[in-house]
Amino acid sequence: MILAAGEGRRMGGTKALLRIDGETLLRRTVRAALEAGCDPVVAVIGAWDPGLEGMKVQTVVNSEASEGMASSIRRGITVLLPEVRAALILTVDQPAADTVLLRNLLALAARDPERPAACAYADTLGIPAILPRRLFPDLLALSGDRGAKAILVREATATLPFPGGEADLDVPTDLERFKR
Repeated sequence: MILAAGEGRRMGGTKALLRIDGETLLRRTVRAALEAGCDPVVAVIGAWDPGLEGMKVQTVVNSEASEGMASSIRRGITVLLPEVRAALILTVDQPAADTVLLRNLLALAARDPERPAACAYADTLGIPAILPRRLFPDLLALSGDRGAKAILVREATATLPFPGGEADLDVPTDLERFKR
């Protein structure tokens, strides 16, 4: 599940449509998820054209995106609920989250499918993260601009080091720094 519905106020526009090497952040993230073996892939987006033609991805518009990240998580889980045993949650604003990282996270989660698995960076746990179905009610209960961090911290979460995972794209200078 790719969270991409945010308005990108600090960035000055929709982050998902920003480009690195000619490819939008959303398309880049979808490609990484597909190449890692994720199926299905759901992108929770805003009311704009995602530009994902030719990719095996389901898009779902989050009309409540102004509430914050929790609304996108709830929207994505609702779509995934009937189909999956676990959900990998990632965002478009962590461009270092690539296919290799996602494959390693999936392998870690496969060792104990009932245990969440998350990336570790900057002395904390965060996304990308995989949460088993048993935690979907907790994800559906989230509200505001909160993600799954509290759930990951509460659980006996398996961790995967993600050097540089704290570097996300929030303002235009972040994008320029990453491109360099």
